[in-house]
Amino acid sequence: MTRILENLAAARRSGKPAGITSVCSAHPVVLRAAIRRAAASKTPVLIEATCNQVNHLGGYTGMTPRDFVSFANSIAEEEGLPRELVIFGGDHLGPNPWRRETAEEALTKAAAMVEAYVTAGFRKIHLDASMGCAGEPAALDDETIANRAAKLATVAEKAAAAAGLPKPLYILGTEVPVPGGADHVLDTVAPTQPQAARQTIDLHREIFARHGLSDAFERVIAFVVQPGVEFGSDNVVAYDPQAATALNAVLDAEPQLVFEAHSTDYQTQAALTTLVCDGYSILKVGPGLTFAYREALYALDMIASEMIGDYGDRPLARTMEELMLSSPGDWRGHYHGDDITLRLQRHYSYSDRIRYYWTRPEALAAVSTLHKALDEKTIPEPLLRQYLGELPLAAVAGKDMEEVLVAAVDQVLATYHAATGEGCH
Repeated sequence: MTRILENLAAARRSGKPAGITSVCSAHPVVLRAAIRRAAASKTPVLIEATCNQVNHLGGYTGMTPRDFVSFANSIAEEEGLPRELVIFGGDHLGPNPWRRETAEEALTKAAAMVEAYVTAGFRKIHLDASMGCAGEPAALDDETIANRAAKLATVAEKAAAAAGLPKPLYILGTEVPVPGGADHVLDTVAPTQPQAARQTIDLHREIFARHGLSDAFERVIAFVVQPGVEFGSDNVVAYDPQAATALNAVLDAEPQLVFEAHSTDYQTQAALTTLVCDGYSILKVGPGLTFAYREALYALDMIASEMIGDYGDRPLARTMEELMLSSPGDWRGHYHGDDITLRLQRHYSYSDRIRYYWTRPEALAAVSTLHKALDEKTIPEPLLRQYLGELPLAAVAGKDMEEVLVAAVDQVLATYHAATGEGCH
């Protein structure tokens, strides 16, 4: 199942770099699209949950790691994908959800979370202890970060052994874009300095050895670095391979490793392909997938407003606006500007913080109302071209709402599928 992950570094060394898409989402339509594509192509799918999204206390989705695995596997069963082709990963596992507590309290909860992830069957474990907790600096020193990561790895190793499960594969390193994208316009993002990347790798290797974890370090498959990709509310910083040349060369001295690239959302297929060729074999994407879902959902909301007399004027979009205004915690502090700018960002930002609201009862009810309005209705092709013109007509004509939404997400996934399997020339 995880052989594709274990072979990434060897593929790079052989001159035939391979990649894999990391689907970072708990949204059922996103998961269905990813799993359906894997079933059709008979290839593994890597599905990741983050520490805030899913943890032993429920996270913002209300799911524990075991719940998440069960949820994804139920979709895999419906789509006919063998369970052995589903790889589960845990992202940013560390004290982040509890960073307002003392370090001791936060790390105790982080350890319980890591144990829950491993025992639930998550094999790819990204350990991230980079954030300061109550009374600590926001940015910790490298040695503290590495020591905390090693302690969490000790928990993971013991949990796997106690459960009789395969030993975890680890991702280390913490220099990543702001989760969910930057909250301001960026013209450029500087790649990680090569010396900093080398120091991070060397320090983790040394500290893992001090903790008796040399065997575990042999299962570190990638480090997270910043290749110079990012997105904010309104813009995307494209990958510049020339700017990252020195950083990419760090891998030449680390034959067991590749890099993991975060926030690759909205990059072009050419950029994604180049990232894989340059050693960024794991491409993480999340908001870009739910952005595509929201685009299609809002298009269907407009279509229903046009063709169904008693549906109303975009009631789904109106419901989401009311919901986000009444519960602003998931977007306030991330979006900035006057009232009009804030309204546009709430709905259309690349950061896609609207994704936190789709599971709320009001949103679910509004989506259900749209579904009922369109049920057994044939959408005229001119309306599909008007509002869903970026999707192939064959993928949406005569299809029900769920199929249209899956097609919208799959169009993004198709870009990643091509980039990770295209090969380098």
